[in-house]
Amino acid sequence: MDTTDLKNPTLYINRELSLLEFNRRVIEQAKDENLPLLERLRFLCIASTNLDEFFEIRVAGLKQQVKYGSTQTGPDNLSPTEVLTRVSETAHRFVEEQYSVWNDLIIPAMAKDKIRLLRRAQWKPLLSRWVHRYFKDEVLPVLSPIGLDPAHPFPKVQNKNLYFIISLDGKDAFGRDSGLAIVQAPRSLPRVIPVPAKYSDGSHDFVMLSSIIHAHVSDLFPGMNATGCYQFKVTRDSDLFIDDEEIDDLLRALEGELPSRRFSDAVRLEVADNCPDNLSNFLLQKFELQPSDLYQVAGPVNLGRLLAICDLVDRPELKFAGFTPEIPKRLLKNTSIFDALHNGDILLHHPFQSFAPVIDFLRQAAADPNVLSIKQTLYRTGVNSAVVEILKIAARAGKEVTVVIELRARFDEEANIELASELQQAGAHVVYGVVNYKTHAKMILVVRREGRTLRRYVHLGTGNYHARTSRLYTDYGLLSCDKAIGEDVNKLFHQLTGLGRAGKLKKLLQSPFTLHKGILNHIEKEISAASHGKKAWIIAKMNALVDPEIIAALYKASQAGVKIDLIIRGVCCLRPGIKDVSENISVRSIVGRFLEHTRVYYFHNGGNELVFCSSADWMTRNLHYRVEVCFPIEEKRTSDTVIEYGLLSYLSDNTQAWILQSDGSYKRSKPGTSKPRSASRNAAAELRPPLSQ
Repeated sequence: MDTTDLKNPTLYINRELSLLEFNRRVIEQAKDENLPLLERLRFLCIASTNLDEFFEIRVAGLKQQVKYGSTQTGPDNLSPTEVLTRVSETAHRFVEEQYSVWNDLIIPAMAKDKIRLLRRAQWKPLLSRWVHRYFKDEVLPVLSPIGLDPAHPFPKVQNKNLYFIISLDGKDAFGRDSGLAIVQAPRSLPRVIPVPAKYSDGSHDFVMLSSIIHAHVSDLFPGMNATGCYQFKVTRDSDLFIDDEEIDDLLRALEGELPSRRFSDAVRLEVADNCPDNLSNFLLQKFELQPSDLYQVAGPVNLGRLLAICDLVDRPELKFAGFTPEIPKRLLKNTSIFDALHNGDILLHHPFQSFAPVIDFLRQAAADPNVLSIKQTLYRTGVNSAVVEILKIAARAGKEVTVVIELRARFDEEANIELASELQQAGAHVVYGVVNYKTHAKMILVVRREGRTLRRYVHLGTGNYHARTSRLYTDYGLLSCDKAIGEDVNKLFHQLTGLGRAGKLKKLLQSPFTLHKGILNHIEKEISAASHGKKAWIIAKMNALVDPEIIAALYKASQAGVKIDLIIRGVCCLRPGIKDVSENISVRSIVGRFLEHTRVYYFHNGGNELVFCSSADWMTRNLHYRVEVCFPIEEKRTSDTVIEYGLLSYLSDNTQAWILQSDGSYKRSKPGTSKPRSASRNAAAELRPPLSQ
């Protein structure tokens, strides 16, 4: 066996830089003229919001490490200071590219299709008069301009909100020389405002709230002259710190921490690119930021808000064609999901197959007098969740309803606190997860009396119980009444609520106890097969690959001759194609219409193929610091379908695939002279009716 040091830092890609590379692939979608125009705009907006979150969490964490003098390094051996420097350089180039796409590609393309975002110079007199009335009636009453003086210090600037810094000339109402003022754009008002048809020359004309405020800023300071008005936005540290060991009520602790998120340490300042240096430097000083934290933008300071255009413009030809998710035939033939499951498992592949059976599973359980209890985990559910409503109905009906809600689901904390309260008021037993371990597993357990016995029915998934994202994310969900799986899930719920040991599980693997070890064991079996001259193959599809132990094991497997195909949507810290280390490893990222969210692991296993689905990515946090579940797909017909359409189809995709190079960059796969192949199209074709794109 090769003696290469598999812990050598040069073998590992930095996590933060890999995440920025993923965002670059998203922005490339906005450039793709083969995609519908409004979907290109949507990708541009997604890239912007992704970058916001990157600064809120990842950059904020790096800054904290630098602040406290941390020298801790990851597998790549880069210090926090070194990572922060590289991130800043890359992010500045990325932001410049974003606005270039917006100004040079999207705006002209929209204008060609008679969709215009009208700047002030484009306002004709009739439109200007309408804008003035809108400002007077809708905007002015809720504005609170703040002139800066000793009695009016620099205001608290909220995270990611739109503000203006205004330079003033002349005397204020009290005879003093004016200087600067700050105006906050009201959060209650839309950022993009449709222009009424009678004031518009185009099919769809819009004005930005920022333009309206800018045009009338002098109205806010009577007797003074506004000599300059410039947009700015501050991004703040949004990672909540809760010391689980020091609190006795997680819910109350979170309720106390959440308001501080809006005003925590600043990590980035965005300003209009025409903002004078003296004002930019003034803002940097106020937010205690460095020049490297300044991003000068050639357009709206929050591109993500332009997403509203996609919803306001009713032009189906400029969007992805709609489709109707399929319902499995076995469920159409049986009015009772419980009866249908007596004939074997049902695996749902979202969004090609509907999320409705999951809702129906719960609804039937809530209405069935033979159902005694329902237990479920909730991580993200969305607003007006049918899942939550059914659980409340079941609880009010007297069924034993237990819900494990993860209060610390990032950016969903407030929503989950409210859900917890609603469910408790309805009579459900609510548990907030496990101290120090986020509950990320996706599980439902229904206990039903059938004759003299109790039978367990389960749903296990790779994605959240969220009806809206189930139409946008690819995910698998398994419905089953398998006795061993039911017993395993029951043990896991007892573990989550009672905190006792689950004991040995028959079929499931679980983080933080058995999943990491289980994956390593399966990799080792493939190594053993390869060393004996037998076929050895690993395919894994997930959102992120970060864990250094698993990466080292994959390197070892590659050295042994194991063929390894990885489909990693986002972050990948493994370097493929390195001589004598990873020559047998390929890594591809699929970025397209749907967010690829499935976690599927395949091991050839000497011809007795093993297929697992899981809620866990191969990240240290998922494998060691979260409660996750990995479940086998055992029925051969079903596992063959997963292999064919959930894995192999992605390996042959030459239209939406990006191939990871050993230097950490990605190269787009193109059909060339080959027939174009799309994994999502193949999945849709398999699960009729067809999906048109």
